Amino acid sequence: MRIRVVSTREEIFTLNPNERLVHLAFRPSNKDIFGLVETCPRIEVIQLPKSYKRTVSKSIAMFLQMQRVQLLEGDVWGHRKDINEYYAIPSSVIEKIKDMKTEGKAAEEIERKVSRESKLNPEMVAYIMNKEIPA
Repeated sequence: MRIRVVSTREEIFTLNPNERLVHLAFRPSNKDIFGLVETCPRIEVIQLPKSYKRTVSKSIAMFLQMQRVQLLEGDVWGHRKDINEYYAIPSSVIEKIKDMKTEGKAAEEIERKVSRESKLNPEMVAYIMNKEIPA
């Protein structure tokens, strides 16, 4: 599973229309969010750093909810955009989630433990759990 890292406004309009997970490394305006949803009609998740997520307007949050796009808080720790435009979620994390789910662990426990070990946000762990490993 890969997250497309977008570091500038101009980059939004050059994205592949099939992108599903996008991390915005800048503070997006309403226009940027509209442009992203228009450019990538199949988008499922927009991830923003905590400080940027707090500044997203209620109207944009409602728009994304109507478009069935999740707005998640989180970072891509240690990622260098100049080397690779995608942040890959390690397969070991996905395997760990699968193993814990097979063991019958509660979703909250999986989210807490995996996010602590992998530095992924619990919301992202929940998304991976529901997307990659359907019940």
